[in-house]
Amino acid sequence: MLYRKLGNTDIEISAVSFGTGSLGELFGPLDEGDALRLVDEAIDSGINFIDTSPFYGSAEYRLGKALPGKRDKVILGTKAGRYGVTDFDYSAKRVRESVETSLRLMNTDYLDILQLHDIEHVPLERVLNEGYAALVQLRDEGKCRYIGMTGYPLATMRRVMTDVDLDVLLTYAHGTLLDNSIGDLQPLAQERGVGLINAAALTLGLLSPGGSNVSFFEHPASTAIQQSAAKMIALGKQRGVDLAFIANQYAIQESGCATTVVGVGKSRHLASAVDAVSTPIDAGLLAELLALRPAEDARQWISGLPENN
Repeated sequence: MLYRKLGNTDIEISAVSFGTGSLGELFGPLDEGDALRLVDEAIDSGINFIDTSPFYGSAEYRLGKALPGKRDKVILGTKAGRYGVTDFDYSAKRVRESVETSLRLMNTDYLDILQLHDIEHVPLERVLNEGYAALVQLRDEGKCRYIGMTGYPLATMRRVMTDVDLDVLLTYAHGTLLDNSIGDLQPLAQERGVGLINAAALTLGLLSPGGSNVSFFEHPASTAIQQSAAKMIALGKQRGVDLAFIANQYAIQESGCATTVVGVGKSRHLASAVDAVSTPIDAGLLAELLALRPAEDARQWISGLPENN
């Protein structure tokens, strides 16, 4: 496993991180025994960051069963503010209640990373004032070591890095074969000392031959993005290669981020993501795939409130 420094924190983070949406059955049923074994396999592979959220169903509860005796081996991160498809609350009271619940469920007395989750879905003023103040207070109390925010729109990500002092920031589907715009955030992140975390290397399933298997939403990508993804999948099939593996290679090796969070629910997918850290990319095939990207001004979609995009 490869480890990289996360912004100005003291964290040396694994190039692949373990996302726990699958543990909470966001992508379909997962037997609890299999879920607990998957956590063990992730840790044994050298992955040291586990990313979860109250939004991810039973993930925190299952982590509470998986981590006894292993807590010191992992960087544990959770989120607050998003609790359902349309349930958002970034008030100080709700953030604090959420964190106390997360700590209890995961059988720990502190978090390594605490972030406000998918902030673009509400007016940002409350997030950047009351929500942010709650993060700072919880950090000061020792409930968490580092604080951050997560979301999709680049405009929102730029604003939060500019307006408040964050340790980390997670954004998704911007460091992928379809869209490399996470690079546009990196100069500001470096200037502000923010550790950038990449996620959704498969663009929420678009780059998986089976497509997205998240049942609670219709994929928000435009027709142009989805057509480009379909062309990439077709090229992968033509060449007899696993496009998901190449997508992970690109996200991990070429995005410029310290780590990429992968959400997997099967041991073979976890092992493949770990292999993608060190397996050299086929430069010729990569060039062909990147040539199939949408036009540069058509690589993102609208997420959350229009004014936050």
